Amino acid sequence: MRKGDVAPDFELSDQTGTPRRLSELLTKGPVVLFFYPAAMTYGCTKESCHFRDLAAEFAAVGAQPVGISADAVDKQKQFDEKESLGLPLLSDPDREVAAQLGVKRSVSFLRVKRTTFIIDTDRTILDVIHSEVSMSSHADKALAFLKARQAA
Repeated sequence: MRKGDVAPDFELSDQTGTPRRLSELLTKGPVVLFFYPAAMTYGCTKESCHFRDLAAEFAAVGAQPVGISADAVDKQKQFDEKESLGLPLLSDPDREVAAQLGVKRSVSFLRVKRTTFIIDTDRTILDVIHSEVSMSSHADKALAFLKARQAA
């Protein structure tokens, strides 16, 4: 998926087992959907904690970060509790949503490409951020994009 495309309206369970539909999440404003390869690994913890630390700034621009990985619901729950993330962590164990958004890896232990989608309330993808090694850049770039959009 690229900037300008319309994201599919999917439903996945969060870390509490509650089904979450993208269109429902978008009723509160844009969603910053960040794919991470594996909960409780060094890079994914760094990335997710950075989104957590910027939660108030995302709220100030009317957006909400939502994490997603192929990890099972119970592992997402452990990750949330261990790191006090406080944001929805969606479980995509079959990587169906990852495949729909073009971030599913065919051969890799990482399972998904570290990618962030900024999705507007009408499901239009406003921007896509790719970086496998700069974990903090995803939240920073998404926030900068949303601040610039708000100022325009």
